[in-house]
Amino acid sequence: MSALNWDDCRIFLALAREGTLSGAARHLKTGVATVSRRIERMEHGLGLPLFLRTQNGYVLTDQGATMLPRAEAVELAMAEMRQEARDHAQIRGVVRLTSIESLVVPFIVPALAPLLSANPGLDVEILFSTATINMHRHDADLALRMVRPERGNLRVRQLATMGFGLYGPPDGPVPRRVVAWPDAMSLGTLLQWTEAFAGPQAPRLAVNTLPGQIEAVRLGIGVAVLPHFLAREAGLRLLDDRLPAGGPMQRPILIVTHADLAASRRVVSVADAVSEEILRQRHSLAEP
Repeated sequence: MSALNWDDCRIFLALAREGTLSGAARHLKTGVATVSRRIERMEHGLGLPLFLRTQNGYVLTDQGATMLPRAEAVELAMAEMRQEARDHAQIRGVVRLTSIESLVVPFIVPALAPLLSANPGLDVEILFSTATINMHRHDADLALRMVRPERGNLRVRQLATMGFGLYGPPDGPVPRRVVAWPDAMSLGTLLQWTEAFAGPQAPRLAVNTLPGQIEAVRLGIGVAVLPHFLAREAGLRLLDDRLPAGGPMQRPILIVTHADLAASRRVVSVADAVSEEILRQRHSLAEP
């Protein structure tokens, strides 16, 4: 019994179904001698006669008929294993990606287009919030951040640097009003930069979306600290790319993943696609 080769089940099933050595050999795309030798080896390993040899071919013995459903179960299990392997080889499942708002349209969506087209079993959820998503609770599988997480079993990689500047309308006088984010701890750095340019009595417009801020500046409502690449695309006028004290306005773009998802093909595929696109355009992200 210890000499039994489970691959012999294929031979056994083919011969049971075809009834002749030549028919089984054709089905298996092998030689008649191979089929005969493997059946004899299987019978020897089991210590049972599986077939009666007749002039018309091979007929299952009572012992062989008893073994048939067992062999079919092995065949089904092998087919299921192959299907499972194919499923795992494909990129399937849901990936939740939380991102900086400014990266969603120009970087993330274009980066995912070919990946999603090639993998119909892959679903991606892109989440945006000015509040930091809790990666430790698995609120997201993958995150693009500007603040490095301080704890947790996370993998962090810096992809690029996002440059900011103080921008005004394309032409005309520079407005006194400042366009800024509403107060929020997660936006502390941007609010501090805005405060550095704004006097204590400067009127304000608070907008919690970048498109809203850009439009407000374009219409001449106020000035705002904005990412260079978005302000440049909108045709806004760069007023200053450094703080009044001389420091640069820059933030890192970090990609954060759970260490326990490092081997997940779905997560890695999305992370790679997004990372490659950001790396490809890193100079346009950093420069005015």
